[in-house]
Amino acid sequence: MKRSQINAIMASASEMIRSHGFVLPPFAGWTPAEFVARKDSVQHIITARCGWDITDYGAGDFNRMGLFLFTLRNGRLSDLKRGGGMCYAEKLLISREDQLSPMHTHRTKAEDIINRGGATLVVELFGSDDHGGFAPDRGGHVMCDGIARAFAPGERLRLSPGQSVTLMPGDWHAFWAEGGDVLIGEVSTVNDDQTDNIFRDAIGRFPTVEEDVAPTHLLVSDYGAWLAGDG
Repeated sequence: MKRSQINAIMASASEMIRSHGFVLPPFAGWTPAEFVARKDSVQHIITARCGWDITDYGAGDFNRMGLFLFTLRNGRLSDLKRGGGMCYAEKLLISREDQLSPMHTHRTKAEDIINRGGATLVVELFGSDDHGGFAPDRGGHVMCDGIARAFAPGERLRLSPGQSVTLMPGDWHAFWAEGGDVLIGEVSTVNDDQTDNIFRDAIGRFPTVEEDVAPTHLLVSDYGAWLAGDG
């Protein structure tokens, strides 16, 4: 993805988020230079990878397959493993109309996917095989707004604003917006995007960035290059 495209996506996402009555935390507005200047005092933001996250899954066609995310808060994997402490995470996502977030599951993370506003969010579901792999012939069970329901393999839930689905590890899912763009909330256990996204197909989680202009804000995938060491 070109950095100019990423900057434009950030600007349009900020506008959509504000239009639905949400306000991003102060660090969302920091320039790269401001982030570098503050890095010693914001280590949790850096190590928890809170902030801007935009991906085309390595496909090079963001409008067809991609996702905007902003991680608002994220806990500690060490707390989750010991069963107490900061075991939660929260994100805002934007799925554009007919923009696919491809089939995947998580080994550890349980998550509520919530339509926070906009059009219809479509969530396609499959179950796992006995080894946790994608099973095209298996369904399963989820909760929708706290109510248990079974799903058939390949069933598509259509969530209107305010509706949600709870997905557990091993629930394979893909999603996209139908009839317009959707602002999505994600409330989950600790989020680990580097190791806990298991895709059905061989795709990447983070984009390769072509630096055609300077970044407006850093992506979480920029933190290693910009914020490591003493420079």
